[in-house]
Amino acid sequence: MKLLVTGGAGFIGSHFVESVLERGHEVAVLDEFNDFYDPAIKRANLARVLEGIRLYETDIRNAREVQKAVTEFKPDTLVHFAARAGVRPSIQEPELYIDTNIKGTFNLLEAARSAGVPRFISASSSSVYGVLKTAPFREDMCLNQTISPYAATKLAAEQLCSNFSHLYGMRCVSLRFFTVYGPRQRPDLAIHSFTRAIHEGRSIRQFGDGSTRRDYTYIDDIVQGLLACLDYEGSLCDVFNLGESETTTLSALISSIEAALGKKASIERHPEQPGDVPLTYADISKAKKLLNYQPHTKISEGIPRFVDWFLRSLPRA
Repeated sequence: MKLLVTGGAGFIGSHFVESVLERGHEVAVLDEFNDFYDPAIKRANLARVLEGIRLYETDIRNAREVQKAVTEFKPDTLVHFAARAGVRPSIQEPELYIDTNIKGTFNLLEAARSAGVPRFISASSSSVYGVLKTAPFREDMCLNQTISPYAATKLAAEQLCSNFSHLYGMRCVSLRFFTVYGPRQRPDLAIHSFTRAIHEGRSIRQFGDGSTRRDYTYIDDIVQGLLACLDYEGSLCDVFNLGESETTTLSALISSIEAALGKKASIERHPEQPGDVPLTYADISKAKKLLNYQPHTKISEGIPRFVDWFLRSLPRA
């Protein structure tokens, strides 16, 4: 199988690229290496596989370059991770998020359509569920309100996939990821930033009273679900939750990191941030049934694994 992976130098993308290369697939990566966080981190993510892939350095907002890459490589499947990420930054720069996450997804879908790519797998987000009161969250729930530009762009991208599937017969699968963590996690995300701050003896910023709950999902479990989608032959257009289907409070998360590091956190308490949701909680019964999705890594195992990776990745004195 030939796979074109957008955002393949990022956290989730680079793990997926390694997994499909190990399975003998031919891979091209399209990534712009933007400065949302240090581009050197993204290049390091791909360092071990660089000789085994074709690399296109371009922005998904550039329709001409996107079309050129897709036409030249001729993938069987396009796996789309590239996006402007993060709820809080999207409130500061909504136009950038709309241009990248909606128009960029359209550019990729249009390039895939015109090149005859039969399968399009796209990374969505648990943020599309907004502040639903009923939990766990199911894929068939009515989504009447998102509460951040980031969430709105992810839901819009799902709808674009639905359009292209219906109009052009393209197999489209959107995957709603629930708070993914593990080795190479983005440095701005809570688990990574908390771990670094506690290790260095700096205070961490806790937004709210610590009672917010997240369904934290280890990277290996996300990759398992992604790989299953490469062979999925169910509905021509489908949406799946990928999570652990367990929730952990922010306070408990901090305690887990403290225990793994053997250090106590100094906590600065701040009000809740606009756009943050109080709860994410995945109902994964559909993914279990149709993808044979079986997440294995509980937070009690995953946090020590992450901390071990973090400590080993520190520069040696």
